Amino acid sequence: MTARDLCHRYLHALNTGDLEGVYALFTPDASIVSPLYGTRPARAFYAELFADTNRSETTLINIFDSSASGEAVALHFRYRWTLSTGKVVAFECVDVFDLAPDGQAFTSMTIIYDTAPLRADFEAARRGG
Repeated sequence: MTARDLCHRYLHALNTGDLEGVYALFTPDASIVSPLYGTRPARAFYAELFADTNRSETTLINIFDSSASGEAVALHFRYRWTLSTGKVVAFECVDVFDLAPDGQAFTSMTIIYDTAPLRADFEAARRGG
């Protein structure tokens, strides 16, 4: 499987709400750095993200693949996120993934986007309303 395949599988798992499918793409000790959730183990991050999510829709803009020389890949996409409350927030983001030495899984991910336009809605949803 190529880094691009991993990226496409990742977006598909987000779009279909496939938590086990997302877990399968990361090494057991993988970590996530998120502007909203902080730094977390991947399994804890995705369990929380999916609990906070009613629906995810992604639109791929580009894949930046340096896996041939640098063991990293980045996804640039638009994310339409329906929170558990039904509130929809949309933004453009970049997810930067480090790859396992064999290139068959992600070992970490750093998410980059501006949280200012959606932080109030996110925090209200987390409070239950």
